[in-house]
Order: sequence, then structure tokens, then C-alpha cells
Amino acid sequence: MMWRHGDVLIAASNGVPAGARRRPGAVLAYGEITGHSHRFQVPEAVELWEHDGILFVNVLAESATIVHEEHGPISIPRGVYRAWMQREYTPQAIRRVAD
Repeated sequence: MMWRHGDVLIAASNGVPAGARRRPGAVLAYGEITGHSHRFQVPEAVELWEHDGILFVNVLAESATIVHEEHGPISIPRGVYRAWMQREYTPQAIRRVAD
């Protein structure tokens, strides 16, 4: 299963890889233009982990809601997920989508 919240993509994962490091907070991504953030409404409902530059989310609660000032909230069920920023192609480069 996959979800999209603005320029953040979230997909189910088999688990958090061994050697991953716990990341503090509950923010998935900050908007470069607006300064707004894609974040979990209840920080205690999730754990964020990073491994080799890849972000993993462990939803501890029955579900966790992601919020942002410019997007409607979405909820994802308990489980482990990989999260990353959407990219776009231009003839000059492949770059992150700016929110």
C-alpha cells in the first residue's frame, strides 16, 4: 500500500533495517518554500528511523495522522513504512519536488 501527502510518499516496508538510527521528533519533511512541515499530529504515536539516508516510520498506535498546513490530513495504520520526497525530472536534473 502507498500514500501520498503533498510531495511526501509513504509505502509499506518489511521492517526497520538493522543498524538504523532513531531520529527525534515526528516531522517527515519541511517545506523549502513555505517552511511548513509534513508531521505526525501525535508525536508519541510514531518512531522515526533513518538508515543510509532512508527514512522509516514505525506507527505504534492503531493509526497515526499526518498533517500539513496546505494538505488535508491522512491517517496510516499501525505498521512500518518507508517515507521519501517525490522527485521530478527536468532536462537539467532529477530534483526533489519543492513544497
